[in-house]
Amino acid sequence: MAQLASNCAVDRLADAPLPGLTGETRDRLGRALREVYVETCESRPITDVQVELLLRLRQKERDRRRGA
Repeated sequence: MAQLASNCAVDRLADAPLPGLTGETRDRLGRALREVYVETCESRPITDVQVELLLRLRQKERDRRRGA
């Protein structure tokens, strides 16, 4: 069984219930996560791999529209 640095079993962590969050807490977490995303990810250029994946997705969407 895999162990984390804190010696807690991974299985025990996976089965642990999630804490209840109030609407205000969810909103605050959402805002904080968006800010982190904007600061770290949004300003970076996308990679060639991401461009290729987007192009393949667009092609699949076009193929589906033509087949429908």
